[in-house]
Amino acid sequence: MRPMKSTSCTVPFTAGVVLILAAIQLPAHHSFASEYDESKVVTVTGRVTGFKWINPHAWLYVDGKDERGTAGSWRFEMGSPNGLVSGGWKKSELKKGDPITIDGYAAKDAANTANARTVTLPDGRKLFGGFQSTPRAPTN
Repeated sequence: MRPMKSTSCTVPFTAGVVLILAAIQLPAHHSFASEYDESKVVTVTGRVTGFKWINPHAWLYVDGKDERGTAGSWRFEMGSPNGLVSGGWKKSELKKGDPITIDGYAAKDAANTANARTVTLPDGRKLFGGFQSTPRAPTN
């Protein structure tokens, strides 16, 4: 029978790996309330300029007009791709140039940025777009 090998090298190696992993900065996940104002609902009607199906949250880009008729380029943060699929979305749901209407909650400190609440697709279907667990009713 062979004698067991010493594990004295394993402890410093493991400690080093733990220190390296602790030093890596992971992207911070923010809360809805820190970024968006649920009392400021915006509605934008326009055309899709981009749709990024990425983690931790998808992003929808639209050139359009808000409810006051002000034209601009908008960014809408959405839920995670997995959450969107659970809500009926497909990665290929939107294409550049598609006409859509988005209701969302305005960002507290960024112009023309919002969290998508509902997205009315070109075929008239409405899908939930946000990353809150349940859609909230507008308070305006």
